[in-house]
Amino acid sequence: MNAQVIVVGAGPVGQSAALLLARWGIQVLVLDARAKRDSTGSKSICQQRDVLDIWAAAGAGKIADEGLAWTTARTYYRDRELFSWQFEREGPLPACVNISQTRTEQILDEAVAAQPLIEVRWNHEVTGLTQDGSGVTVQCGQRLLRAPYVLVCAGARAQRVRQALGVTFDGETFDDQFLICDIKADLPGWENERRFYFDPVWNPGRQVLIHPCPGGTFRIDWQIAPDFIPTKVDISRKVRQIIGDRPYELLWHSTYRFHSRLASRMRVGRVLLAGDCAHLVAPFGARGLNSGVPDAENAAWKLAFALNGWAGPGLLESYHAERHAAALENLEITAATMRFLVPRTVEERMRRRAALEGGLMAEVDSGRFAEPYWYVDSPLTTPEPTRPFGGRPPKGAPCGPAPGVILPDMRLPGGRLRELCRDGFLLLLGEMCDSRLFVQVLGKVTTAPLAVRGLAEIDGLAERLGAGPDEAWLIRPDSHIAAIIPHAGPESVTDAFRRALGEEEETA
Repeated sequence: MNAQVIVVGAGPVGQSAALLLARWGIQVLVLDARAKRDSTGSKSICQQRDVLDIWAAAGAGKIADEGLAWTTARTYYRDRELFSWQFEREGPLPACVNISQTRTEQILDEAVAAQPLIEVRWNHEVTGLTQDGSGVTVQCGQRLLRAPYVLVCAGARAQRVRQALGVTFDGETFDDQFLICDIKADLPGWENERRFYFDPVWNPGRQVLIHPCPGGTFRIDWQIAPDFIPTKVDISRKVRQIIGDRPYELLWHSTYRFHSRLASRMRVGRVLLAGDCAHLVAPFGARGLNSGVPDAENAAWKLAFALNGWAGPGLLESYHAERHAAALENLEITAATMRFLVPRTVEERMRRRAALEGGLMAEVDSGRFAEPYWYVDSPLTTPEPTRPFGGRPPKGAPCGPAPGVILPDMRLPGGRLRELCRDGFLLLLGEMCDSRLFVQVLGKVTTAPLAVRGLAEIDGLAERLGAGPDEAWLIRPDSHIAAIIPHAGPESVTDAFRRALGEEEETA
């Protein structure tokens, strides 16, 4: 295969990247150091709405179909329930589903196998990377492979690759361990609820998290002491403390520690880093895979534009600017959660106790659930003072449209709104705008794919967005709003389009 992009790592981020690149017509070679897929354990289970949307575009919509869409999150302190909350319904896809990473990878493998532009090679451990002005040479033992670009999705242990690129991976590892178990049991009333317990009598001083999964299975996470080595007897006792005398089957268990780390660069020349090899966060809030898959999407469309000659000189560098900022936000949010879960100072312990004993929902932090990162400050985004970003909405609530924010989804006859965005840029025009004029002018700017639609053509869209009759909305291929332009004219829209293509001098 004459690959245009080599993807290193066949986990769900690498699989997603390969599928998204192939969707753009790019030939992809996927390399993995393992001999085969290791299909055991639930691992990453919570998949957020916008990630389900990406997978649907990649041909893996079965993930949303098969996942369990839980509705209610309950939080307990010792023996009493503090509060509960529910996701607000927004768009045709569920807010999140629970599904084991094993099944997710199986579905993605099926989609990869059906894609002739993707080749997967196991037993290919990357031992070196070198690059020049025209491409990247990947060394796998004695074998040398070459492609114009490389996307590394090789997980947290990709130290050799990071070192070859001169990338550091600074951060910390938390002392406390977590025991995770997958069990199969009949737990009436728990099938659609996530339960988080602070300091229960059966795990004093620590936390327990319980998630429902498809097929009558449940995932349980216990925070345990740093030096505790759980035996089968310990595991059975812990499970019984939660479910009582009901029969159950232990399907899988493991222990792990949380890490908080960030790569110094996510783009080095022709090599991009994505997923756990670029950032590690504590799993509360499900911000690991739910950040890695958007990395893959961001990288895929920008690499496709570069390979097809549609990109400006700053487009690839914007990958680092956008996704590094997203990783920093996730680190900040999960670090705050960990300070609440495992307080290290007297002040932190007092704040936690006051919040829990007072049942203060706004102060109790069990992990803010994953959200898309909004590229408000991206070099590709055109700011609009009349449409300022309003900041993070309340937990579980949608965000109002603004430049940089992801476009809200909605049902359309025969599909969804975001499906219109996946083949290139989308320009939505108010009824006072002359679409023929915009098509003529923008066609002279670039050959990049661009669809032009009238806001009035899509029933209810202008009202949903709050769009005016003289406005133009430029939407990126990843559904993020690149610009909202009042009193839109060809010149202002052209400027926004050039900016969104990265037609700025690159800085690295």
